[in-house]
Amino acid sequence: MDKRFFNLFNLTEEQAIALLDTPQDQLSEDDSRYIAASHLVNFPTERSINALMRAVQQTDPSLDNRIVRRKSVETLGRLQAKVALGVIRDCLSDEDCYTVENAVWAIGEIGTQDPDILEDVAQLLDKPKQTYRVIIHTLTKFNYQPALERIRKFVDDTDPPTASAAIAAVCRLTRDYSQMEKVVGMLQNPSVLGRRLSIQDLIDARYYDAIPHIARCPVSLVFRLRGIRMLAEAGISSGAINFAKIQPHLEQTLRDRPEDLNLVHKYSDIPDMAFLIRGLYETDFGRCYLAAKTILEHYADVAPQALFATYDEEAKSDYGAHFHVVKLFGWLKHAPAYDLLIEALHNKQPQFQKSRAAAAIALGEIGATSAIKELKACLETNIWDLKYAVLMALEKLGDTSSYEMLVNDRDWLIREKVLYKRCSATSQI
Repeated sequence: MDKRFFNLFNLTEEQAIALLDTPQDQLSEDDSRYIAASHLVNFPTERSINALMRAVQQTDPSLDNRIVRRKSVETLGRLQAKVALGVIRDCLSDEDCYTVENAVWAIGEIGTQDPDILEDVAQLLDKPKQTYRVIIHTLTKFNYQPALERIRKFVDDTDPPTASAAIAAVCRLTRDYSQMEKVVGMLQNPSVLGRRLSIQDLIDARYYDAIPHIARCPVSLVFRLRGIRMLAEAGISSGAINFAKIQPHLEQTLRDRPEDLNLVHKYSDIPDMAFLIRGLYETDFGRCYLAAKTILEHYADVAPQALFATYDEEAKSDYGAHFHVVKLFGWLKHAPAYDLLIEALHNKQPQFQKSRAAAAIALGEIGATSAIKELKACLETNIWDLKYAVLMALEKLGDTSSYEMLVNDRDWLIREKVLYKRCSATSQI
């Protein structure tokens, strides 16, 4: 589990437990039981798990307490606390649908083959106003065949993410993948959430033929990379696919050119530069990619000045726009952005991590051979996509000397990349 973003609160385990145990009406305005429940994910101890279980069993109906219970259930799931399964199971009958949703998700994270628990989950499919998508996922994860016909009822649901999950579940439970193209089609859903969730459904269904389509889906590359990596790991380990099949789509995604995506949005007229710059700050990355593509096609001559201006004003502290500005300097091959790109390459703030890989690619694009030493220093990272992007940038700059040191890298995908490069070099001799 990637915990880079979890430990953001300055609390010890003891402080967090004490705070979580404090009655709501005795808290000061600066204290938060919710934060305490969130923070305990960093402490997989019996004491923390017991404190979280106590919080779940506090059934005060106030909104504040309901929110704390939801987060406590979630944290127990993240901690994969098997001892808490009974307490979490009791939440399946809760009147608060969000507590029920978190309980179902937590059971999925902890894992169980207890047919009674799984049947309790399955019965929620017949209960109104539940988050059916999460219920379907959990039942499918444990291959709970008795739920098949109940899941099948949702394949034509009016909510596209629910229908997508149901189609993927039926395919996986029956081993009949004939309907999976409907889920692939949802990669072009107008809703960014719908597009992201369809990637998860394709992962869950182990539908390897979707990899090229995921690579072209207009969402943040974080979601695309996760989808491709998880499908690759499952497919390669089972022998269903090999690295050569996924390599071009993986590297296309890391390069992240907007013209390589199937965009779902469009402009009726070409907007002015100021409008397009604001487009880089959209939360729907599909709109960001449309803005970037339009900047490259129509404003390449004036874009660098506008990008530097927005970087200084706002993008340096907005991690989404920061990412797009960094990439655009690379696609514009704007060498004067060198110092900005080096700074982005070494930015270790958690929320700016995807900008580091983008900076590596951009340095390769501007032909910055002076950055080779800086790039190689990043090969010590544990962040696989940064390391992979650095290798791609070094290749672009004509330096392949780092491959030998990564033959036994801790990350399987980096090892596959090195092996593939070796085999390619051998076949050309």
